Amino acid sequence: MAIDRRLLTHMNWGLVLMTFILFCVGVLNLYSASAFMSEEGIAMSSFYQKQLLWGGVGLGGMLLAMVLDYRHWRSLAWPMFILTVVLLAMVPVAGKTIYGAKRWISLGFFNLQPSEIAKIAAILMAAKLLARNSHPLGWGEFIKVVGICLIPAVFILKQPDLGTTLNMLLNVGGIILFRGLSKGVFRTCLIAGPACLPLGWMFMKEYQKQRVLTFLNPGDDPLGSGYHIIQSQIAIGSGEMWGKGFMEGTQSQLRFLPEKHTDFAFAVFGEEWGFVGCLILLVLFCLFLLAIFNTARDAKDRFGSFLSAGVFFYFFWQFLINMGMVMGLMPVVGIPLPFISYGGSATLVNFCLIGLVLNVSMRRFVFKTN
Repeated sequence: MAIDRRLLTHMNWGLVLMTFILFCVGVLNLYSASAFMSEEGIAMSSFYQKQLLWGGVGLGGMLLAMVLDYRHWRSLAWPMFILTVVLLAMVPVAGKTIYGAKRWISLGFFNLQPSEIAKIAAILMAAKLLARNSHPLGWGEFIKVVGICLIPAVFILKQPDLGTTLNMLLNVGGIILFRGLSKGVFRTCLIAGPACLPLGWMFMKEYQKQRVLTFLNPGDDPLGSGYHIIQSQIAIGSGEMWGKGFMEGTQSQLRFLPEKHTDFAFAVFGEEWGFVGCLILLVLFCLFLLAIFNTARDAKDRFGSFLSAGVFFYFFWQFLINMGMVMGLMPVVGIPLPFISYGGSATLVNFCLIGLVLNVSMRRFVFKTN
């Protein structure tokens, strides 16, 4: 199955360029994060090599997402959603425990994380349900959309994975706001949201509560729960204006910085490239998000617009939360930085979502419907 050359002329090439620039920056950052000082000199781990491999797999997923007309993805929303819920239900029974959490299903040659697939399924389902009409969302539709998307969120929260659950709910909420709420629903949500925070605290596990308390005062336990945030802030701060240089970061090379290839990859980047480098990376992220937003704005049907908006909020919230977390401005919730942090399932999902946005951009002149 090939892509019509005429469609390629309408593709969002700016998004393609920004995606591959960010991925290359991420691989270089992982190359540095994979290195560490040892008695024999500098030793290397294989995280960057695995990331390159997953980048190749992700590229294939992106092309597949581009080839099938996105209108067909609308009809696949329910089957994919049901399959995702089944996989999430299998995790407590047949899941594999890593780092104390049971979130993966072992397929032999790699570990599948159903919660990553659930991100795509939730975006597709929300876009499908919200594309039925254009009037502001009333209580009936609002409860239906939120209720359906809460099903996978509950399974993910029990794994436990607060970060992914939060990201999914924020994505769906972003699509709903993009669609538009009736005044009554909007006012009620505006009041009920902050009022539900104490209730959310009651249902949080002890280690999740500890993360919030650590965020408020990391100095209370500098060698325990506050260690991650403190070391991350030291790494970023030591980079100063211009950074220490590629593979010259002491916090990462001497292994003071934990999870430097996943959740705290941005701290490695900040230490080596400084404030200027972080500012350039932030500009790249903004251009990347702008390219996705342009597709959501220019889409010729509601489903394509809401689908692209869902992808926009997916990346926006991950960028915002991860950077805030690494700099100590938000609690640690385990959300990676897209294309910069290491992760097989996450890399595949990221490229597939970009493929869906490119799919919408390529076909924006093919037809004009609702």
